[in-house]
Amino acid sequence: MRQPMRLLLAAVVTACLVVGCSKQPQQLSKDDLAKLAAELAQSHAADEAAIRAADQDFVKCAEGKDLDKCMSLYADDAVLLGIGPASIGKENIRKAIQGLISAPGLKITVTTTSVTVAALGDLALDQGTVEVTTTDKKGKPQTSTSQYALTWKKEGDGSWKIAADTSAPLK
Repeated sequence: MRQPMRLLLAAVVTACLVVGCSKQPQQLSKDDLAKLAAELAQSHAADEAAIRAADQDFVKCAEGKDLDKCMSLYADDAVLLGIGPASIGKENIRKAIQGLISAPGLKITVTTTSVTVAALGDLALDQGTVEVTTTDKKGKPQTSTSQYALTWKKEGDGSWKIAADTSAPLK
């Protein structure tokens, strides 16, 4: 009884292999490839523009002291490095951002130098400099300049959220 079952199993496996391996992958024409490349480039350009706009949105909401709007740019599981100890998770980041936006005389200038969208379009690296000016207790402006790198991830609804935020002082 075992021998017929083994033969039947071997026949089924062989048939599956023959059918599965006999199909040739569909070849795309040069025109189709060019069209796909153009669509991908257009999508990446739109993603880059959205991320650059989000950088400026952060500036507006921080200077406007709108903590909820600032936090809407972060993913729930985001990580923040560079403002004190590492902050992991949106609620911990909220505390760090609250400290930043509560500073008197806050003025932020972000200069985005590059945005690189990953080939799959689900992640992006945003790099640049940020200049933060606040007013000390005597009313004197204090300015610090840092380099930053943000990792953005695309959500299911197509929006971009900050997954990792890090910066280091230039001076």
